[in-house]
Amino acid sequence: MNFDNFFSHPEFSAWHTVFHDAIERRTDPKRHGDLPDWLAILHELPDARPSEIHLDRDTVTFGKADDLTAEQAAKIRAGLLALKPWRKGPYQVFDTFIDTEWRSDWKWQRVAPHISDLNNRTVLDVGCGTGYHCWRMLGDGARYVLGIDPSMRFIVQHLALQRYAHNPRFDLLPLGIEDMPTDMPVFDTVFSMGVLYHRRRPIDHLLELAGLLQADGELVLETLIIDDADNGVLTPKDRYAKMRNVWSIMTIDKILELLAEAGFKDARCVDVSITSTDEQRSTDWMTFHSLKEFLDPIDQSKTVEGYPAPKRGTFIAHR
Repeated sequence: MNFDNFFSHPEFSAWHTVFHDAIERRTDPKRHGDLPDWLAILHELPDARPSEIHLDRDTVTFGKADDLTAEQAAKIRAGLLALKPWRKGPYQVFDTFIDTEWRSDWKWQRVAPHISDLNNRTVLDVGCGTGYHCWRMLGDGARYVLGIDPSMRFIVQHLALQRYAHNPRFDLLPLGIEDMPTDMPVFDTVFSMGVLYHRRRPIDHLLELAGLLQADGELVLETLIIDDADNGVLTPKDRYAKMRNVWSIMTIDKILELLAEAGFKDARCVDVSITSTDEQRSTDWMTFHSLKEFLDPIDQSKTVEGYPAPKRGTFIAHR
């Protein structure tokens, strides 16, 4: 794996050592038993040049069917399938449609109308998965997008897409937010979508995000919310929708309170949406259980644990 493109960007030069050490820790082969197999799949993907690329469509598209020979098409489809499960998308890679677990385009449709114009902005997407929303940010004019996610499978899936995209304006690093420099205010917009409830101390996460934003930079925060809870916070006893690492789900008012505590201004909730089994579901590209199995089979307004079913809120705030 090569991250030279990221290190070539001068705005990050003061923190090269921090990034280099964190990437080295995260990519240690001892931590990832499947990584050699994934990299072998990646290296076996045939070379091809897409005749067209579309980053501003719901289905992010690299190439079309007649860009390939039948042999190339079969190898690309087999290689991409071998990297499943694919969680966030959808993508079209030449003649292969990657029908991901999540319809991430639906989230972008909810978020995009409320954010500042991304044209010529430097953007960070925390916990970005394979980078679907990062591609959409580029499609909306971002100058440069940095995505971070600690999942090595997501990194390899991204590298498979970049094999055909060849886009120097987007890098995805195998890092968590805790690996980022504590004070690196270089981004015009920071996205944190689907991360806050996975953090043991939500206020610390918001402070980390604040430290990455330029003065008056914009935070786009999307997270699980709940209508009502003691002190504004639901703390699941064990699992929530079969997820083990959900530490807290907060009310809108509680999240706005924490944003103010972290030093953000003009914070507001701009969208509330109940997650449906059409938006998150099993597919041929993600064959494990999905939201349908995480909800009470009799009352889908509840999770299998008896908590309110997933509802998500989008918040906009400024540094």
